[in-house]
Amino acid sequence: MGLTGTALAVDAGNSKTDVALVATDGRLLGTARGGGFRPQVTGVGRAVDTLTPLVESALGQAGLTGCGPVDHLCAFLANADLPVEETALTTEIADRGWAHAVSVRNDTFALLRAGLPDDGATVGVAVVCGTGINCAGLGHDGTTARFPAVGRISGDWGGGACLAKEALWFAARAEDGRGTPTELARALPAHFGLTTMQALIEELHLRRIPRHRRHELAPVLFAVATTGDPVARAIVARQAEEIALMATVSLRRLGLLGEPTPVVLGGSVLAARHPLLHDRVLQLLSEQAPKALPHVVTAPPVLGAALTALDRADAQADAYLRLRGTWG
Repeated sequence: MGLTGTALAVDAGNSKTDVALVATDGRLLGTARGGGFRPQVTGVGRAVDTLTPLVESALGQAGLTGCGPVDHLCAFLANADLPVEETALTTEIADRGWAHAVSVRNDTFALLRAGLPDDGATVGVAVVCGTGINCAGLGHDGTTARFPAVGRISGDWGGGACLAKEALWFAARAEDGRGTPTELARALPAHFGLTTMQALIEELHLRRIPRHRRHELAPVLFAVATTGDPVARAIVARQAEEIALMATVSLRRLGLLGEPTPVVLGGSVLAARHPLLHDRVLQLLSEQAPKALPHVVTAPPVLGAALTALDRADAQADAYLRLRGTWG
């Protein structure tokens, strides 16, 4: 016995995980939020264990705990970067018995689906720039364009964590005389109530400032760049170049450079629409991929997972309207 007409949608990122229980008529029946999903750190089994209370919470809100599996579970997961990782995660989630059918993809595809229309169109490219950076695209014949996206060894540069590291590097060198002077050398320690980079370096190294708080420095970088600081502006400019490059390369690999194609931009860094970054990304795309149709999606990526669940159920048009309306 199962919960016919229901599906679980999962979006699990590095910093947070969202689970939604949806009916195939577009009603949102339950939601839950938890921490980051890091199978590369904890192992696949323990990472999937973190989903258990979230699934139970979402089912409990609808009064459906213990009623059996849902029809489908669509999971879009950070760190599901390689086919072997997707396979391992699919097997682990399927073994939990939450759904009759399970599909797992990298979380960038959730952003892409959230930014595509609900008329069956499946062609487009998405770039997510949040804690990290990644890009994925779908072509006319069902082919995909992807990047390993496992860090510097796979050629990655960018995202909030990377921007914070770059800002710290330039600020440290500015203060000790090895680098170009920059306001970052004052602004970064000031954010934590400190007066020098030396003090900030010590606090970070000894972990008196928790590692996860480094992500707070990306907005400081953008604030300094807005004042005209050349070093900060150069870091932001490089981020824009990386975003445009990933999108353009994906469009080229899919044979889509010559036709109007959605380019969905999302993640916390892009969703903030910092003018220096946003305007430069649009300018670069207009030069490198003039047919691209870029737009920013600020809806939570779990919406993309939920929309995919409706796709799997061959839902009616009004179901998509109802579901999108729930998330504004």
